[in-house]
Amino acid sequence: MRADSGLETKFCRPDTALVLDQTSPGAVRITGYASIFGLKDQGGDVVQPGAYAKSLARLRATGRTVRMLWQHDPAQPIGVWDEVREDLKGLWVSGRILTDVDRGREAAALIGAGAMDGLSIGYRTVTAEKDAKGRRLLRELELWEVSLVTFPMLPEARVAAKADAGLARTLTKLASALAEARRTWAVRDGSPD
Repeated sequence: MRADSGLETKFCRPDTALVLDQTSPGAVRITGYASIFGLKDQGGDVVQPGAYAKSLARLRATGRTVRMLWQHDPAQPIGVWDEVREDLKGLWVSGRILTDVDRGREAAALIGAGAMDGLSIGYRTVTAEKDAKGRRLLRELELWEVSLVTFPMLPEARVAAKADAGLARTLTKLASALAEARRTWAVRDGSPD
């Protein structure tokens, strides 16, 4: 997918673990692979090892970070990626979904219930070439964001673990209770939701 800005997205259902972050109230930790090297995705692209190295170095040098978004919507950040790095397998990420944010609560509940298990990268292609099989080999990418998404494009990557059912139920109840409290406050204040 290509937006007017030239930003592309690449989906991956990663090895993801969702656990409660005990050190940060209002956050759920998620880790996994947002991109796996050497596998052809449904769009015919293959990310090559080292594709993110220059982009990650530039981000570190300028003090910027990769954003955590909901479904690639720049108006809906839902957390913070604390670590983004390349290893031999691919692009590994670790971060906190902020459950103080409406979409963050929703994302944590959906992941905990097994209804959502995908990550997707938002990037610009810097260097790519076609191979003899017609695949686009992505050699250098400028990484902008990693989103939690419903439909990943790389089906070979799977969720390794997720929050237990009790955590998913707790998060869902919390989100419902907060929504009800907001409706009650809105009625008392005379303002719409």
